[in-house]
This record gives sequence, C-alpha cells and structure tokens, in this order.
Amino acid sequence: MPETATATGKATYKDLLAVPENLVAEIIFGVLETHPRPAPKHTLVSSVIGNKLGPPFHHGDNGPGGWWSLDEPELHLGEHVLVPDLAGWRRERMPELPETAWFELAPDWVCEVISPSTARLDRGPKREIYCQFKIPYLWHVDPDPRTLEAFELHDGQWLLIASLSGDEEIAVAPFAAAPFGLGALWAD
Repeated sequence: MPETATATGKATYKDLLAVPENLVAEIIFGVLETHPRPAPKHTLVSSVIGNKLGPPFHHGDNGPGGWWSLDEPELHLGEHVLVPDLAGWRRERMPELPETAWFELAPDWVCEVISPSTARLDRGPKREIYCQFKIPYLWHVDPDPRTLEAFELHDGQWLLIASLSGDEEIAVAPFAAAPFGLGALWAD
C-alpha cells in the first residue's frame, strides 16, 4: 500500500489516514473522496439489514449460514480503497477473517445505502469497481423513496434482478433463503 504522494498526483493511503475521523474516506480511481458519516436514517437501514441477515446467514439460525457479513469494511481492491455500508463473503472463499484492518479479497455481496452525499459515487464509480472486481451481487437501498434495487453480475454487466419498494418482501439473491419485509428498514 502506498505511503506517500505519487508522482502522478494520485491519492495515497497516507492521504486517506489524514482525513478527520468524522468523515468517511475512500480512494476511487486515484481520487480521495470524502463524505460525512451516515445520518441516523441511513445508519438504521444498514443496521437493520445486518440484523436481519446475521442470524440466518452468519450464525445459521433458521437459515443456511456460511457467510461473514460486516458493517463498513475497508476494501482494498487494486488501487481503490472502498468502504461499502455492508459486505458479505461466503466462508468457503474466506474461511477466516484477515488479521489486517482491511480486506483484499473482494466480497461476494455489497450493499450501499444511498444518501445525497454518496449517490454519485455509489451509483457510478463504485458500482463500476464492484463490476471490475467481479463481485457477484450488489444491493442499492435508498431510504428516501424506500426502495431496494438488487443486481447480479452477468457477463461483466449488472443485471437488475429485483426492484422493491415500501413493505415488499425481500427474497433476493444471495439471501433469498430467509426473506424479510422491506418495511423493517424504514424509520417509522
């Protein structure tokens, strides 16, 4: 991982570490991108998804188990440093968690909770990087219109496999084995 500024002017990990703790920092295509920590409504959505997926997929309670599911993991994917809201790895691909504070193995699923400060990155360059690193599943959850868009990677392209809203049931790959109501994500 780089320690100092490069001759090309690309952001380095040292630049990322210098960002104040109240901001989320990522390096995307050589650019240091920062945005505020998530607002409560955004954090609630992410937390509830983790709470719903944890028992059946992480622990194997009333579900298949076999997953690591983590909040805001730091992903080191080539030159990029990304921090998705949630990510999951099949334990068959990653039997143990790494000793580092980051992950170099691309996850099997990423969930981005869309907010006004992150929408441009989440729907644009981050989605492109997730495709480049062949992450099989991507969810975009937007608390304002109360929607979930689920994508699956097919032949190097994202295919929309579900578009849900309101209180529809989430029974979507890769977590279709333990459905739950989308309404559980919203703050009311």
